[in-house]
Amino acid sequence: MFRDLGIAFVAAQLGIFVILMFETGSRMLPLVIMLAIPLTMIGIMPGFWLLNVLVDRPVGGYPTPVFLTATAMIGMLALSGIVVRNSLVLIDFIHHAQAEGLSPGEAVIRSVAVRTRPILATAGTALLGNWVITLDPIFSGLAWAIMFGVFTSTLFTLLVIPVVYLLLYGKRAGAIES
Repeated sequence: MFRDLGIAFVAAQLGIFVILMFETGSRMLPLVIMLAIPLTMIGIMPGFWLLNVLVDRPVGGYPTPVFLTATAMIGMLALSGIVVRNSLVLIDFIHHAQAEGLSPGEAVIRSVAVRTRPILATAGTALLGNWVITLDPIFSGLAWAIMFGVFTSTLFTLLVIPVVYLLLYGKRAGAIES
């Protein structure tokens, strides 16, 4: 099961990359957009560990840990779409701001300021929507994976993606404007 879901995860990421490559006309920009996907593991893996440290209480003399299950891996697949959407829209806003004549740095700052509220609203909706699912014994792993991943991906979308974009495209765009 884990092998098959791992293959599905890789196939989904390749599909997302190919679609973004055709949409952006670039091979590097899709990697920047998708950068928050692997960074969500920083939230998911420690999140499951912390969850087990906090709530693993014996019931009837048996441990009741929350495992990283197959449904949690399905949650990781679903999380890819949320993360890519937030990053893609942020990069699109940066491009529009640059088309209006702003420098790359100003475009990034303005775009992050404009997109912060919608990104936080999307994250909050995903967190609240999945909270109810955490009570289900089968799908709780899916919900926890999405919740931990959304929490960290929101931070990475607002911090890491703009910084990496500036590092890769800031000088190039500045050289074109000069």
